[in-house]
Amino acid sequence: IRRLLLAAALVMAATGIGFAGFSAFWPLLVVAFFGTLNPSSGDASVFMPLDHTMLATASDRTGVFARYSFLGSIAGAVGAFLLYLGLPEAQVDEHKPSVPLGPSRGIVWRLAALFSIDSFAGGLVLNSLLALWLFQRFGMSLAAAGAFFFWTGLLAAFSQLAAGPLARRIGMINTMVFTHIPSSLCLIGAALATNLHLALALLLARSLLSQMDVPARGAFVMSVVTPAERPAAASFTAVPRSLAAAISPSITGAMFAAGAMVAPLVACGVLKIAYDLALFAAFRRVERRIPCPTN
Repeated sequence: IRRLLLAAALVMAATGIGFAGFSAFWPLLVVAFFGTLNPSSGDASVFMPLDHTMLATASDRTGVFARYSFLGSIAGAVGAFLLYLGLPEAQVDEHKPSVPLGPSRGIVWRLAALFSIDSFAGGLVLNSLLALWLFQRFGMSLAAAGAFFFWTGLLAAFSQLAAGPLARRIGMINTMVFTHIPSSLCLIGAALATNLHLALALLLARSLLSQMDVPARGAFVMSVVTPAERPAAASFTAVPRSLAAAISPSITGAMFAAGAMVAPLVACGVLKIAYDLALFAAFRRVERRIPCPTN
């Protein structure tokens, strides 16, 4: 795993150099295809399966995943804030062998399918597209948008620290579902808001809740498979999510071009609520059979 992480880090460095050095479309497309850049700013990347496999050995699995997600979100929030701050107002255990999916194949396939729906929905409202929506609908400035995304990232980061204690109290599935549904309702409310202040308030509330499922999701996947299957399970649930998230931004672009500026936000909220209800119906009983976390 250490060698794979080092190789992924080198690919990430090469990706950054490629994006900084090229300006033509086709070279950038090649770098985007083979590189590690993640347009969603989420956790779907080449590092995620490796990270999750190593973190899965912890006894407090959800708490460790929460701290892992928190640090990543903090870094993203600070980056979004500092990048635009100066702009003027505009008008695993290595000794255990890894194996392909075996006895856990069925449950991992079902989780991958559900996670893909969630990622597809999330791709409809990437931060870049959300910023464009705020610019077009309310005339928000770049500097104000940078500050706004700093606070959304900060709220999302700190909220993930609550995922561990909450999951221990009400369960991983309940933590995922009962924080995610209100966040989706806030997104739909923001889409229908008639003024900027109300829209921003609802989007901030959404940020406070929308990422609390991330640590619980990773911990749940690692809990329902055997230790040897963990790398394969993490990869199998990550790759379909990445592919699904890559499809939806073009749909949002088409909706924006057609003048349906509200439609992607509403569609994202509705799809995510449908995902939450399906997840709850399919796996609420599965968690009761999960033994206490061990290495």
